[in-house]
Amino acid sequence: MDSKPKKRGAMENGDTGEDSVLATLIGNGDHLGPLVRHAFEMGRPEALVHQLKHILKKKEAEIEELCKTHYEEFILAVDELRGVLVDAEELKSDLSSDNFKLQEVGSALLVKLEELLESFSIKKNVAEAINMSKICIEVLELCVKCNTQLSEGQFFLALKTVDLIDTNYLQNIPVNAIKIMIGKNIPIIKAHIEKKVTADFIEWLLHIRSSAKDIGQTAIGHAASVRQRDEEMLERQRKAEELNVSGLGDVVYSLDVEEVDEDSVLKFDLTPLYRASHIHSCLGIQEQFRRYYYKNRLLQLNSDLQISSSQPFVESYQTYLAQIAGYFIVEDRVLRTSGGLLSADQVETMWETTVAKVVSVLEEQFSHMDSATHLLLVKDYIALLGVTLRQYGYEVSSILEVLDNSRDKYHELLFEECRQQISNALSNDSYNKMVMKKDSDYENNVLAFHLQTSDVMPAFPYIAPFSSMVPDCCRIVRSFIKSSVDYLSFGVNSNFYDAARKYLDKLLIDVLNEVVVTTVQSDGIAVSQAMQIAENIPFLERSCDFFLQHAAHLCGIPVRSVERPQASLTAKAVFKTSRHAAYLAVMNLVNSKLDEFLALTENINWTAEEISENNSEYMNEVVFCLDTVFSTALQILPLDALYTIGCGALEHISNSIVAAFLSDSVKRFNANAVMVINQDLQKLETFADERFHSTGLSEVYKEGSFRSSLIEARQLINLLSSSQPENFADLVIREKSYNALDRKKVASIVEKFKDSADGIFGSLSTRNTKTSSRKKSMDMLKKRLKDFN
Repeated sequence: MDSKPKKRGAMENGDTGEDSVLATLIGNGDHLGPLVRHAFEMGRPEALVHQLKHILKKKEAEIEELCKTHYEEFILAVDELRGVLVDAEELKSDLSSDNFKLQEVGSALLVKLEELLESFSIKKNVAEAINMSKICIEVLELCVKCNTQLSEGQFFLALKTVDLIDTNYLQNIPVNAIKIMIGKNIPIIKAHIEKKVTADFIEWLLHIRSSAKDIGQTAIGHAASVRQRDEEMLERQRKAEELNVSGLGDVVYSLDVEEVDEDSVLKFDLTPLYRASHIHSCLGIQEQFRRYYYKNRLLQLNSDLQISSSQPFVESYQTYLAQIAGYFIVEDRVLRTSGGLLSADQVETMWETTVAKVVSVLEEQFSHMDSATHLLLVKDYIALLGVTLRQYGYEVSSILEVLDNSRDKYHELLFEECRQQISNALSNDSYNKMVMKKDSDYENNVLAFHLQTSDVMPAFPYIAPFSSMVPDCCRIVRSFIKSSVDYLSFGVNSNFYDAARKYLDKLLIDVLNEVVVTTVQSDGIAVSQAMQIAENIPFLERSCDFFLQHAAHLCGIPVRSVERPQASLTAKAVFKTSRHAAYLAVMNLVNSKLDEFLALTENINWTAEEISENNSEYMNEVVFCLDTVFSTALQILPLDALYTIGCGALEHISNSIVAAFLSDSVKRFNANAVMVINQDLQKLETFADERFHSTGLSEVYKEGSFRSSLIEARQLINLLSSSQPENFADLVIREKSYNALDRKKVASIVEKFKDSADGIFGSLSTRNTKTSSRKKSMDMLKKRLKDFN
């Protein structure tokens, strides 16, 4: 009975399964959204509402049941609540009273608070305005600073200032107008800086080009000073070594090395270049500036390498070469100090171009030069240029090779100059022995060239055995040696002594010796002059040792190394030969002079009817001429030369006598002509004997004589005067008495012999006369000689 009502009650309360689930969710406080969404999606919201109402009724029933259960507690609670309500009203009254009082007090404070908040807002705005103003002021101050730096030309600082504004301030500028204005002007300022720096750089390019000549001249001048010091030091060293070798004492010498900084000597300003390079680097266009610099400097170099056509090279070579030297000195410093503005390959390319051009110019100019002095001046400057640029690491061997290749040309010019000087020295010589009145003359003309024959200083006035041409030629040769060594030194080859020796030998042989021999063999020279030249030649030979020592000294070669016999000059032997040639020339001159008087075919009556008791006039002239020659030779020449020339002159006379008999113009001759020539020959023999003894030759040549030079003529005259001329056909007698005669010559002469006067009466008187035995003997000789031939 109880279960059925319960079941009905459950149905009445709607306690279905769904109601249970919904009640559980509500009891647990879960979210009912998904359940509501599901109900609407299923189209059954009414059922959900019904369920919710059912649950509400159920909860109200539970509350009612609960209230019934706790009624007493509820009543007490309500009472307490009413007490609390009374207290609350009192509290509310108190609160209202306190609130009114608080409102009265706090309204003034609220006004002050609002004022304080407004002040805080104003302060914040002012602080922000001040901060913005500071930023603007800082930016504007930097702009003013930048303008000042630009006006003062401090472009790098200006660029740093612009970069500072761009990096640290531009984006933070609160005023948009200022920000836009500054942002627009930054590239304009950079472009202005680039333009101004480029303008300054172009001005520097012009300035450094105009200064390159002075830079090069200063560097080359410094190299010349260093070279001079080195030469002086080497000279002191050589003298010290010579003193040590000669045993004159121990000499201590030291080498003072002066370190000179080239950069301190050569002062030129690269600041504009550094500034331009750095600023272009800061602008981010460093590579563009590198190309610009290289291009402009290359254009300047090409212009500098062109020689001036309006000025001779000998007047412009220093400027030309100094400009090149200055250019590459500048480039060397730029390479070392500009931080990569130039590369080593670029400098090397410019240098190779320059070397090729300079070599071409020098070769062409050297080929046109006709003065050794000019060539030497140019060579010396080029050598200094090489020394200067080698210090900066440039390879100059190709340029110096031009000097070596031109040394033959230089020496040929020098030979011609020396030839003219030597010719002038000989033409200006009086060919009288030099008279030296004081020791300074002796030192300058004798000792200076080692021409002294004794180490003892002679008494003054001193008469030298040579004429003025000897010291004059020695001075010319000494000057040649200096010029030759000057050219050969400081070239590619450091050992140039052999070349200097070769050119010295060539000068002495091909120039000095040739001029001397040509002069002594010339037609216009007198006998005494030729004798003096012949006597001068041994002294020129003696001076060869001095010349060789002087060349060695200038070349830095120890003098002792050239004092060996095998080191002597070939010219010494040539001078020996030339001395003999000079003697031969003297003899030719003497013979030519004698020929003027020895016109025997004209001076002799070959068919004279009677014999003159006096000597022929021509013989007197011949003897006088010989006397003059011997007297002059005795004063000038040594005895051996006198003997040679005397024998030659007398032999020439002898030959002339024999030649006269053989002459075609002499068709026949008689005994009277033979007797006349015999008288002349006797006078000549007497003169020859007297001179042979008076000159002292008899003491030197005890087995010789001047008379022996007349032997052919004497034997011929003896044969023609002999009563038995047929004895000539006898070999024994001929070897004894006629050994100087030639059989063929005798045959020709005796054919012309006619032992009678060439007159009508003479012919008639002798027509029927018996032929003399002498004539028979002569006829027999003619026959035998004819048969032999």
